[in-house]
Amino acid sequence: MTGKRPLVAVLTGAGISTDSGIPDYRGPQGLWQRDPSAQETVTIGPYLASGEVRRRAWLMRREAGAVGARPNAGHRALAELEHAGVPVRVLTQNVDGLHQAAGLPARKVVELHGTATEVQCVRCRTTGPMAGALERVAAGEDDPACEQCGGVLRPRTVMFGEALDERVLQQADTIAKNCQVFLAVGSSLQVHPAALLPRIALERGARLIVVNGEPTPYDEAAHEVVRTPISQALPELVARLVDGDLSEA
Repeated sequence: MTGKRPLVAVLTGAGISTDSGIPDYRGPQGLWQRDPSAQETVTIGPYLASGEVRRRAWLMRREAGAVGARPNAGHRALAELEHAGVPVRVLTQNVDGLHQAAGLPARKVVELHGTATEVQCVRCRTTGPMAGALERVAAGEDDPACEQCGGVLRPRTVMFGEALDERVLQQADTIAKNCQVFLAVGSSLQVHPAALLPRIALERGARLIVVNGEPTPYDEAAHEVVRTPISQALPELVARLVDGDLSEA
């Protein structure tokens, strides 16, 4: 391929991480389908108000095994795209840190909903590793408090009931406006404001490709819809992007 390579923006949702053993939320087998009450464990009001909700949340974090999860073929494919010299920015709704673990530079990953790899005290704002807090849970603390001030510990994520960081949103908006190819991967495209990003890209003339096992609100507007499992689909799409086959909308 000759000439300037197109900027590729990739919005990733929970579906890209299910092959790493991290369950999604809204899919047919998603966590909230199996246990609708689980949503309060990631909702800021109930989380702060109820020790019981926090205890359930810590137990779910420990059982989910997200801290020990490893990148899968989908994450690795996006890292390979960057290594091949294609300009790429990942806008992720996930909080698992697997894009960076796969080899994508942190500066090329926009974490729309924060990160679950760290915890933060709601009182003194001290941060620390999630792995350390989970070790305390394993040792018998069912609701570990901040070791500095005794305040409530929470993951450094954006919970339901909280607004996204405006600086992060602005960064994502700029990327969506300037990309030539927009991949929406493993996302229901129903959670706003992240769900607006494909529309922004389309309005600026980008080519939209949706990779998701279930229908999304953008399927009819997309230039291509892929139902193949993500760990298979992304390596194939990356090969086409490297060859320059997807730059024309």
